[in-house]
Amino acid sequence: MAHGHKSDEKIVYVGDSRIRSKSGDKPIPPDYTSFPGKSEAFIPNFLLKEWMAGVVILVGFLVLTIAEPAPLGYPADPLNGSFIPMPDWYFLFIYQLLKYPFASGDYIVLGTIGIPGIAFGALLLAPFLDTGKERRFYRRPIASSLMLVSLVATVYLTWVSWHHYTGELEKNGVIPEHIERKLKSEEQIKAGKGRFVYGKEKVVELVKADDPAFSIMKEAQCVACHGAELEGANGPSLRGIGDKISKEEIVDTITNGKNNGAMPSFQKDLSPEKIEQIATWLSEQKAPAE
Repeated sequence: MAHGHKSDEKIVYVGDSRIRSKSGDKPIPPDYTSFPGKSEAFIPNFLLKEWMAGVVILVGFLVLTIAEPAPLGYPADPLNGSFIPMPDWYFLFIYQLLKYPFASGDYIVLGTIGIPGIAFGALLLAPFLDTGKERRFYRRPIASSLMLVSLVATVYLTWVSWHHYTGELEKNGVIPEHIERKLKSEEQIKAGKGRFVYGKEKVVELVKADDPAFSIMKEAQCVACHGAELEGANGPSLRGIGDKISKEEIVDTITNGKNNGAMPSFQKDLSPEKIEQIATWLSEQKAPAE
């Protein structure tokens, strides 16, 4: 404080530090904890803190994806009747929601747009609707209750969806793709052939590629599923098929079909003689002896 009116007298201010000093220094505002019931400014203080927290989480997530990359499954096979489609884990709760009668069938719009729209819309509007200054968890019953209900529902639906999926795998005797790939890799490593990589395995050459049976198969549009060179496209490869099934099984498959129509019957399209000719040629498709 000043005791006189001399120009060179030292002035000391007591009280509000936001009052400018005689030297012209910028004021240093007090900490926000000095004002009970008041919060800090959203821009830039609070926004900067949230941005820094988001950067830390994003970096951690990127490190996780680099250290443990997501496994890539096999190319889609529409003829695989045992395949059970599943979304990524973070969509399992919505996937399970769409299995319930009130969110599927005639109510599919409600399940796909209505319910998720309400949930995400409420999340978007939450900062504008909940404008209370109270920050204690137990003193915000509405916001806290909605958060707990959403968390419990998400965890429960995710668990139910995964439990149902694993049950269907066991029931149908299906081995998931990533486990099947691991088993194949272990088998090839033990055989001294290295890791199994889908699409890089040895391709068996066609035997008697100029045989008339191949032309008959092209006319019957077999190549639409099995590939122009029978290497496998929308269906399994027929190269080396003679090592897997017998001629009689091939005749039966062409005549009567297989896998509930995935492999259609050609009994009406091909004569028994042509079926016999094709089966004979396919039975000769074997890998060369090493």
